[in-house]
Amino acid sequence: MNDKIAVLLSGNGSNLKAIMNSGIKISFVASNNPNARGLNIAKEAGIFTFSSTNLSILEEQVLKLTLKYNVSLIVLAGFMRLLSKSFLKSLPEKFIINIHPSILPAFKGLNAIEQAIESCVQYTGVTVHYVDEGMDTGSIIEQKKVKIYKNDTKKSLQTRLKATEHCLYPETIKKILLKQLKNKNNL
Repeated sequence: MNDKIAVLLSGNGSNLKAIMNSGIKISFVASNNPNARGLNIAKEAGIFTFSSTNLSILEEQVLKLTLKYNVSLIVLAGFMRLLSKSFLKSLPEKFIINIHPSILPAFKGLNAIEQAIESCVQYTGVTVHYVDEGMDTGSIIEQKKVKIYKNDTKKSLQTRLKATEHCLYPETIKKILLKQLKNKNNL
């Protein structure tokens, strides 16, 4: 299985760590935040990293490295920027995925956990979706519900959502890569 992926992140890298621990091969990690802890996690694992606060430069480098390393999938793991239309159009359809802490289409964008608590819904969850030009609007791949308890705080709910993400994301990535492999073999 050609399970080479690229990961784009902006923060701590907890989903990166979960992906690495699942055995998925990561070709490179890129960030719009040069101080992202996720970059250190990747460097310590011997994975090539780079960063740029300039989104155009970042996207240009990601495209070059995607071709160089024959990457099969770009995975957003806490990447807190919208990718440009030209970047998205330069890649095959359904080539970039993202994870979001809600059951989309509910609670798009930032502060999804707070939005769920404030809305007094009984459930929220995690969604893995393809990336398109909108914010959290791409077609849904997988979802998993997480119950919201009356005494939940942002932190307690976030802890349970992260645990769900750390299982669901690597499983979903593996399914996508396996499907890609089957499609290539059927050509």
